[in-house]
Amino acid sequence: MPIKIPNLLPATQTLMEENIFVMTETRAITQDIRPLHILMLNLMPQKITTETQIARLIGNTPLQVELELLQTASHKSRHTSPEHMLAFYHTFDEIKDKRYDGMIITGAPVEQMPFEEVEYWDELCTIMEWSKTHVTSTFHICWGAQAGLYYHYGIKKIPLENKLFGVFEHKVDRKSSMLFRGFDDTFWVPHSRHTTVLRSDIEACDELKILSSSEKAGVFVCATDRGRQIFVTGHSEYDAGTLRAEYLRDKSLGLEIAVPENYFPDDDPEREPIVRWRSCANLLYSNWLNYFVYQTTPYDREKIQ
Repeated sequence: MPIKIPNLLPATQTLMEENIFVMTETRAITQDIRPLHILMLNLMPQKITTETQIARLIGNTPLQVELELLQTASHKSRHTSPEHMLAFYHTFDEIKDKRYDGMIITGAPVEQMPFEEVEYWDELCTIMEWSKTHVTSTFHICWGAQAGLYYHYGIKKIPLENKLFGVFEHKVDRKSSMLFRGFDDTFWVPHSRHTTVLRSDIEACDELKILSSSEKAGVFVCATDRGRQIFVTGHSEYDAGTLRAEYLRDKSLGLEIAVPENYFPDDDPEREPIVRWRSCANLLYSNWLNYFVYQTTPYDREKIQ
């Protein structure tokens, strides 16, 4: 089944060209199917890029998914046109009385700032508190995961001596986890961050279980017992060229940046990167939508509590 997104969203054409099954609003209203309603709080500066990356993954399942986009009212995007934001994004006040089967909170390029100094921190806290009673399962990504762990459980982020930048090998720690059903013994995930969370701090929290980790990148996924809150520290949604674009951007700005690890053949930035994480990304999002959203959410969304 397809992902249902607004007719004119730029991701629509991109996904169709990639042979991803996309259903526009016009066609979807003719089907008598209860779709999964997924809300995405997009905190990334390049909104359209992130919309496309996430839509690509949640559209590659047998389930019909309806994606809604959320922005913060306390911060205005400087990298995406006001026309795009007005056409496709809601504010929290506009959706706070609705309920959703699932929610995604993306990363944000503010990880080196204290949480309380982030412009939209108070609003984000309000949204995260609301998600506990209005969303069946919330999927936090990278800085979004760090923010969620800090807000819900008081787990602090820790600065890294050097930026964690590249594609790293991971393993499944909790073999019984439905989120990692069908995964290989080892798999690869991109990371791009200056901070981390300590395994010992997560293990000290009785409500959280570590599901997957990496010797180099640390904890990859932790979650509550029934998956109402899932925290993912890496960027499995990244495109083939995302790390290259970050690397070239920082180089052009004169910033000190290492070549991303395990990404370019022979660490040569002139060569095409090797994509090692696409199957992992698709399976991760498919398992989340199936086991923690579709199999769990009530048919009547108003009964989510």
